[in-house]
Amino acid sequence: MNADDRRLILFTSGAHGLVHTYELSIPILMTVWLVEFSTTAALLGGLVTVGYGLFGVGALPGGVLVDRFGSKPLIIACLFGMAGSFVVMSLSPSLLLIGVAVALWGAAASVYHPAGLALLSKSVDRPGIALGYHGMGGNVGIALGPLVTALLLLRFDWQLVAAALAIPAIGAAVYGLTVDLNETRHSGVAADGGDDNTTADTETTGDSNSNSDSEDTSKGEVSLTTIVSDTRILLTGSFVLVLLIVTLNGLYYRAFLTFLPDLLGDFLDGLVTLQLVDPESPYAEEFDLARYLYVGILMVGIGGQYIGGQVADRIATERGLAYVLATLAVLALLFVPATASVWTFLAVSLLLGVVLFSVQPLSQATVAAYSNPETRGISFGYTYLAIFGVGALGAGLAGTVLTVASVQVLFIVLAAISAVAASTSFVLLRVGTRVS
Repeated sequence: MNADDRRLILFTSGAHGLVHTYELSIPILMTVWLVEFSTTAALLGGLVTVGYGLFGVGALPGGVLVDRFGSKPLIIACLFGMAGSFVVMSLSPSLLLIGVAVALWGAAASVYHPAGLALLSKSVDRPGIALGYHGMGGNVGIALGPLVTALLLLRFDWQLVAAALAIPAIGAAVYGLTVDLNETRHSGVAADGGDDNTTADTETTGDSNSNSDSEDTSKGEVSLTTIVSDTRILLTGSFVLVLLIVTLNGLYYRAFLTFLPDLLGDFLDGLVTLQLVDPESPYAEEFDLARYLYVGILMVGIGGQYIGGQVADRIATERGLAYVLATLAVLALLFVPATASVWTFLAVSLLLGVVLFSVQPLSQATVAAYSNPETRGISFGYTYLAIFGVGALGAGLAGTVLTVASVQVLFIVLAAISAVAASTSFVLLRVGTRVS
């Protein structure tokens, strides 16, 4: 791997980490907004749902824009857009403007996954290893983003914290401007590391003898006809069941994580009397043990992704999904009863983190198995639309249930969602026809 490849991997891995840093710092900030603006969980959840929804909905048009303009402009725009949204957030005097800022973040962040994955698959000598590092960068953002946010809130007001969070994205964007990209250098290699010469031939335009350093040759010819044709191919087979599974898992993911810091705080108040900060300390008012348990749940999720990958290599991914999703349903039912003691509560909470994130490699492998190589790009576009777009409704669902019912009811709803997803996975195993 040469120096140019290493710089590109550093750039994309950092950008990936920042996308998830912002995604999961928002629930930490929500614990402050609930108090600051004296609002309800339903209203705040509804506002955040818009931003999270755009994060998913924008993935599909984002993929189209990548094919038209290339990856680098989209990633740079994503980074500057995310930074700008958090600056807007820091200046927002009302909950409504905070909702606008979160929506701006969702729109900007939505283009990253199709842009980053397409870039790595075309521009490095060893795309498999590159995508591995890229995934690790995302995991670091998932785990450390909320931790950094929680630590900053110990010392600073939330407005200053939001402004400070914008700085890394600006730095990454400026660095990205200095990185030379050649998006067609390895365009015969598919995103999964395998040869995909047919796709490469159909996705590149222009004279075959043109200079390979020209980024224009990486731009595809996209039309409404090709999008409709590819969509028809996907939605007339077993892929529909795959979409249903990832959509249900997206609802579970967002509903579980969005209000989790606040829920953990409610339960820990009745279980733990640990005093880690002097009550007279200026940090005492902002110290919240629940935020750090939340970070712990996200950190053990890194191990969950490794476990999910190992399972995907050993058994049919449909069967693996069914087992994992059924486990999520059981853990959801155990969550509230587990609050009877500190140790059972910690055990169930951390297990939820492991199992929740183990779904990702299994679902990605299943998407690949049920989509043709020539429609692989749009298949992942629809997948992210389902997980992060439709799944964003989980934030509003959780807020509404918490407002009109109880935590117990919320976790019963989560268990039902995961049970339906597990059942669908078993159906897919029995009747599904794999494409690749």
